[in-house]
Amino acid sequence: MRRTPRPTLETSDVRAQGLFNIGQASEASGVSAKMIRHYESIGLLPPAERTFSNYRVYSQNAVHTLQFVRRARDLGFSMKQIHELLGLWLHRRPSRDVRKIALEHVKELTTKIEEMAAMKRTLENLAAHCHGDDRPECPILDDLALHERQAKGQRS
Repeated sequence: MRRTPRPTLETSDVRAQGLFNIGQASEASGVSAKMIRHYESIGLLPPAERTFSNYRVYSQNAVHTLQFVRRARDLGFSMKQIHELLGLWLHRRPSRDVRKIALEHVKELTTKIEEMAAMKRTLENLAAHCHGDDRPECPILDDLALHERQAKGQRS
């Protein structure tokens, strides 16, 4: 468990030092306050400094890190991958390491796209064979029920 830093700042000093409260950091980075706290708790973001009133305050560097994390999430990187990328970014590691992570992610995305395309084709086919009227017969429900029975048979 991470320790909360000891308060060191007067609330009035926050603005003078160019620091952000959590709402301002959220607005500047596009990351919700809840996610900022979460990223702190899992170590993606160092624990925030605290005012004597125990409010979190963030530096411009912390906001920049949050923007980095936000962009990586927008690109679909996992939290583990983001942690690795953040370490590479902060420690100025060779780009070949970054490229390796990015290409692994591309492979994962390609697999997901193929799986989703297969799901789409299946659903389009089932919907095309469904009358969509008042009859109770429905190939979509039949397919779902069939797969449920098959899954139970595999578990037995």
